[in-house]
Amino acid sequence: MKGPNLDGKGRNYVGIAVIAGDYGVILLGIGANLPSAFGPPRATCGAALVALERAGVKIAACSSWWNSAPVPASDQPWFVNAVVAIETELDPARLLALLLKIERAFGRTRTGNANADRTLDLDVLDYHGRVSNDAEDPRLPHPRMEGRAFVVLPLLEIAPEWRHPANGLSIERLAGALPPGQAIFRMPPGAGRFGTEWEEGILPDLGRGP
Repeated sequence: MKGPNLDGKGRNYVGIAVIAGDYGVILLGIGANLPSAFGPPRATCGAALVALERAGVKIAACSSWWNSAPVPASDQPWFVNAVVAIETELDPARLLALLLKIERAFGRTRTGNANADRTLDLDVLDYHGRVSNDAEDPRLPHPRMEGRAFVVLPLLEIAPEWRHPANGLSIERLAGALPPGQAIFRMPPGAGRFGTEWEEGILPDLGRGP
């Protein structure tokens, strides 16, 4: 695994680091379509990744940021999305607990509507190729990642050799099988952390771990 690219100021992300191999990686999806106290959606996502680092999680790679229409189609604002590879000693349940804690700190209120607009969305997509059943939380791999361009295309950028742990399909094949009509485009990188608009600022004190 290659580490994240750095700019001249030592900040994570200028360009894309590529993760080698088809399994053995922890992947998270991150997105937002509402502004928060930390700025517009992409700035919020950058701040959330910094908060994740401060909680003891290493960001090993970050994809480009993608702007995409809501799925399913609605009158919500478009989303900003990316996929990141991380390194952590937290097990899946504790990692999910940390992600939910960060979501709450960034103004996310989960209503039970999986398609609601949100200030921040953090999902565990894959955890070292683990496959879990419906009774486990989180369910792995993420059950709704296939067929969604805002997950598949950024994942293809950072992990081109990745295969779906449950069905063995390559990420290239998943990208080629994406349903038509999904409006999505790659955004130019921002000047702040992780290619977003987030530079510096006060973040929620999460401590270390969930």
